[in-house]
Amino acid sequence: MSARLVITITTQDIGARITTRRRVPGGFRDAVGILESWEDGVLNIRKKDGTLVEIFAETLVAAKVVPAAPPRPRPK
Repeated sequence: MSARLVITITTQDIGARITTRRRVPGGFRDAVGILESWEDGVLNIRKKDGTLVEIFAETLVAAKVVPAAPPRPRPK
């Protein structure tokens, strides 16, 4: 059984939490966060640590909308 890599996000998903996989020299990189913008073939994703990741759409090999992150357990 093999996994299928598909891109199911569009500009209509701005504001949604997404996961991406993109080609980089030497392999692949993943990013999960809120899709803040998608203009002129460039996606901006805000990760949970506040980092803004800029991704060129032509480097994407997979991307999809994912549910909100589950709440973290509170310390007792």
